[in-house]
Amino acid sequence: MKKRLLSGLIGLMAAQPALSMDLVETYEKALSYDSGIAAARASFEAQQAASDVSQSALLPQIGAFGEGNYIDVDGPNQDNSYRELNYGVQLTQPLFRADAWFRYDASKFQTESARAEYNLAQQQLILDVATAYFNVLRARDTVTTARATEAAIQRQYEQAQERFDVGLIAITEVYEARASYDDSKSQRIAAENQLNVAREQLARLTGEYAEELDNLRQNFPLGRPDPMDPSAWEATALEQNWSIQSALFELNANEAGLREAKAGHYPTVDLNASYGKTDLSGIDAANAPITSQQDGTTTRGTIGLTLNVPLYSGGGTQAGVRQQRSLVTVAEQSLNTVRRDVRVNTRSLFLTVNNNVETASALEQTIVSRRSALDATRAGYEVGTRNIVEVLDAERAYYVALRDYANARYDYVINSLQLKQAAGTLSPQDLIELNNWLSAAAPGIEALANEEETLDDPTR
Repeated sequence: MKKRLLSGLIGLMAAQPALSMDLVETYEKALSYDSGIAAARASFEAQQAASDVSQSALLPQIGAFGEGNYIDVDGPNQDNSYRELNYGVQLTQPLFRADAWFRYDASKFQTESARAEYNLAQQQLILDVATAYFNVLRARDTVTTARATEAAIQRQYEQAQERFDVGLIAITEVYEARASYDDSKSQRIAAENQLNVAREQLARLTGEYAEELDNLRQNFPLGRPDPMDPSAWEATALEQNWSIQSALFELNANEAGLREAKAGHYPTVDLNASYGKTDLSGIDAANAPITSQQDGTTTRGTIGLTLNVPLYSGGGTQAGVRQQRSLVTVAEQSLNTVRRDVRVNTRSLFLTVNNNVETASALEQTIVSRRSALDATRAGYEVGTRNIVEVLDAERAYYVALRDYANARYDYVINSLQLKQAAGTLSPQDLIELNNWLSAAAPGIEALANEEETLDDPTR
């Protein structure tokens, strides 16, 4: 009964829409839903099978054979017809086939290249999930600041209208406030649409729409890359980056393919063995010559070597060598390109992450400064030393600082993961560690925005 009840509860929970997800839960759903990672896994498994196919050409080939014939013979001193049945087994073991060996070597390198591509796809899924997840949070924060900006400017517009009604300000200030209010409304509408788009992008990976996502805690540390040496990150990337590994194995496979093409000039040696029987029936002995076979069963066993020496194949072997040599050049140049791209990308990301740390620190202080400037501008407006345009600009600047600070933290997270991917060290453990800094109770930018609304509203 307990098992049945538990099963029912699990089914009920599975049928409900996901209300809240953290980063690890999102990644786990993407693992089972995303078609890209499934295709990468299938490609790797297909290449593993292809390698086994290449290996089979080096192993014994065993088969059974059977043949039935009806033979009618008419000639001098003989007039006969009879039935002949041949059957048995045969074995062929390649002893020297250089082309098959090199083809097998190439297939093993191609399998390693496919494995590297699969590992790269896994890392890319980690990065895609994290990017989509934090893009939703980023868009949500943008909506929050847009709504707060709209509410604050609306209050300024209403206050300007009231001041105009009692003759304290000119109508132009009301028009300025109204224009700013309309602009803030359009920005809020655009931000809400971007949030919907971000949710669609995340749902594409997971197959579900999450109403709420856990957010970064306010005390999330923005640490410098470790080690603090771009050359160390570059060296790690050149050694472990999966794109480089895939290109390197692809080069090895093409070099093995070149050796296979050259082996078209080499002789081949096979061991052949067979064991079979021949059954004859229906022979008329009176009409058969003395040397003819008689009714009965004959057993035959053979073993031998077969040597084939290629002499001329219409120039196809030489053309194949030229083709494969060009493919080796292509693989070499592709490897050089990938290495250069990884080197530049790794060093750039190292610099970007450090810049994100400094930017976030500066923006955190900017929020304090913008808040002080906003308070001072409002106070000046009350006493007539500032105009409505300056107040509206100060409102916008404050909320822009809130938004930019949140974006800087999200940029830091994504760029840190990209740096690890470039170095080839990105793993699900990085998501687990990052997930520990997420919380459903973390309000993100909403806390500061709500605090601003509370400070502005004298009824609260």
